Amino acid sequence: MAGGIATALTAKSVRGQQKISGATQESPWVRRLIIGTGLLYFALFLLLPLASVFVEAFRKGFDAYLAALLDPDALSAIKLTLIVAIVSVPMNLVFGVAAAWAITKFNFPGKRFLITMIDLPFSVSPVIAGLIFVLVFGAQGWFGSWFVDNNVKIIFAVPGILLATIFVTFPFVARELIPLMEAQGKEEEEAAIVLGARGWQVFRFVTMPNILWGVIYGVVLCNARAMGEFGAVSVVSGHIRGETNSMPLHVEILYNEYNFAAAFAVASLLAILALLTLLIKTFVEWKANKVNLELKED
Repeated sequence: MAGGIATALTAKSVRGQQKISGATQESPWVRRLIIGTGLLYFALFLLLPLASVFVEAFRKGFDAYLAALLDPDALSAIKLTLIVAIVSVPMNLVFGVAAAWAITKFNFPGKRFLITMIDLPFSVSPVIAGLIFVLVFGAQGWFGSWFVDNNVKIIFAVPGILLATIFVTFPFVARELIPLMEAQGKEEEEAAIVLGARGWQVFRFVTMPNILWGVIYGVVLCNARAMGEFGAVSVVSGHIRGETNSMPLHVEILYNEYNFAAAFAVASLLAILALLTLLIKTFVEWKANKVNLELKED
C-alpha cells in the first residue's frame, strides 16, 4: 500500500516536472525568432551607429582624422573633459563610500531622506540640473552678485562645469555600494571591533577588501558619465570655444558648422573611451563574480 502511494506520488511529481519543463521550453522557430529579433535590434541600434561613426571619421583619410584631433580647440576640449573627470570622479568616490558606509552601518535621523537625495540626479533632467546652478550661481542668481563683485566666475567657466558634472554623477558609486554593503552585513566589522580594531583599521582591512570591486565598478560608471555628460554641461558652459567646451559640446559645434569629418573624429574618440569603459566594466563584473564564488566555496 505504502509502495503504491509512493509510486503514484513519484509519477505525479515526474509529470509535474515535465509540464514545467514543457512550459519553459519553446519550439525551435520561436527561439530563432526571439534570438534573431534581439540580434537585429543589436545590429541596427548599436553596431550600425557605432560603425558609422568610425566610417565617417576616416572618410577623408587618416591625416584629416589626426588633424581634427590635434586642432587646438579639440585639444582644449579633450583637456577639459579629462580635468572634469579627474576632479569629479575622486570627489564622488569619497562621497559614495562615505554615504554607503553611513547608510548601511548606522541608523540616524534623516537616513531615508539621504537615500532619496542620492537618487535625485537620476530623476532630474540634466538640463534642469544645469539651470539650477545658473539660478544659484549665475549673474542674476541668488549668489551671483557676490561672485560678480569678487570677480569669481562660476557659470560659463570651469567651476560651473565641475559642479554640474559632480551633481549628475554622484549617485553612481553610492548606488553600487549600498546594496552590496547591505548584503554583506555588519558581522565582520563588529567582530573586528571586538578584537580591538579601530575605526580606520576596520575600514581598511575589513570593509574595503569586501567592497573593492564594487568601488571600481562604480568609479568606471561615474567616469563614463563624467566624460560623456552633455545636457547639464551645455547649460552652464556658455559654449566658449577653446575654454569651456568639453568633447561632447565640441562635437555639437563642429556638426552644426557642417564640419562632419572633424565632428565624427572627436566622436570616435568618445566612442573609443566608451568601448574601453565597457571592457573594464565587463572585467570588473567577471572578477567580482569570481571573488564571490571563491568566498562561497570557502
